[in-house]
Amino acid sequence: MSGTGDTEQHAYQYVALRCVPRADREEFVNVGVVLYCHATDYLQCAWRVDPARLGALDALVDPDQLRAALTFVDAVCDGAVAAGRAGEATMSQRFGFLKAPRSTVLQPGPVHGGLSADPARQLEHLLHHLVG
Repeated sequence: MSGTGDTEQHAYQYVALRCVPRADREEFVNVGVVLYCHATDYLQCAWRVDPARLGALDALVDPDQLRAALTFVDAVCDGAVAAGRAGEATMSQRFGFLKAPRSTVLQPGPVHGGLSADPARQLEHLLHHLVG
């Protein structure tokens, strides 16, 4: 779109990251978001850990262990050596790894999508909207 002042919109996908201390209770708190935009080669995670919210869900949740898991997600997004084999994959494969269901305390929610001219700004919007 040129000449109209509009900026080009790009398709993106995202997953909310959930802290699920006890899967049997099916309770969770959103703690982060991973956003992937193929057209702009963008894969990033934004997260916020609120120990009070976690404690209200389950007093045994260790915020430091959760932060360590989220730091690993950051490393996968960045393709960092610290992510091991997951970090060596293509960006699309790394997002696939991050959105795959798992039975750990940190779990991805369903995949959603949208359009944005600015994936980084959209990630911040989603973090504010979904995590607080």
